[in-house]
Amino acid sequence: MRFVRTIAGMLLLTVGIPALLAGAGLWLAARHADPDGGFGARFETIRTPARAVVVTDVDALLRAEAPVARAGQARLRLTARTADGPAFLGLAPTDEVRRWLADVPHATVRRVALARGPLPVRLDPATAGTAAPVPVGQDLWVREGIGALEWSPAELADRELSLVVMRPDGRADLSLDLGAELRAGWFPGVAWALLAGGTLLVVLAVVLLLRPVRPREVVFVVEPDQVPVLAGRLGVSSLSGLGRRPEPSTLPDRQLVSVGSGPAERSRAAIGPVPSRRPASLADLPADPEWSWPPATTAGTPRPIRPAPPADE
Repeated sequence: MRFVRTIAGMLLLTVGIPALLAGAGLWLAARHADPDGGFGARFETIRTPARAVVVTDVDALLRAEAPVARAGQARLRLTARTADGPAFLGLAPTDEVRRWLADVPHATVRRVALARGPLPVRLDPATAGTAAPVPVGQDLWVREGIGALEWSPAELADRELSLVVMRPDGRADLSLDLGAELRAGWFPGVAWALLAGGTLLVVLAVVLLLRPVRPREVVFVVEPDQVPVLAGRLGVSSLSGLGRRPEPSTLPDRQLVSVGSGPAERSRAAIGPVPSRRPASLADLPADPEWSWPPATTAGTPRPIRPAPPADE
């Protein structure tokens, strides 16, 4: 039983401690949320001579850098502005975007790193080209917007979609100010659930591991004729006396004393010591010369005999 409790306690600790740490991390992250519950971030200003900035695979980028955005019904909102005003943002299948931008100078986003402050964006060098298409009104876009674009990454997960950011009129020399906001309604609930569940599991594990072991009771099942043999091996007079503590005697020992003895005579007990072996009859009792009959007299000087007084005539 002790072994089972130890294994169960270790398993509870293995599950409870990571859950507690994850809940604490989510709770700390939730403290940095905006008053409306969203998490906002700014990007470093992007400057490129190209006409468009492209994220080749949006789902792969979110999976690598922000996996929490793909969980549940989280909503992701991107904002983009140029020096002249709002920029165009569009989501489209990767193959169609590659064909549409084949002759258009564009820069591809290589990586977006998560850091404190504005998020750094790494770009590949811009490609060569002379075409200047206008993005507004094209049929390839799955989602599009001017100045802002919002969608649920979970709805478009596992699809190769590219994000294109450019001027609405398609001109070159981009200077983009990008921002992102993530809204996840499940975030606070999951944080508190992990904290409560992890704490409960850790407490249960501690109780199982530190609970003292109760003493085991030994029960002997023997035949009636084997009871004296077992009692003799255990060193007791009977099995009913096992575990009993001897009760201290509260009554003082009593002794009978002879009455009428003189003040100078030493008191002696009326009942002598109990012999170690009980005599079979009164004849076997040891003889006491003081109580023998006829009494033994000590030889001494005889008492003088006085003459009888004369009788009155």
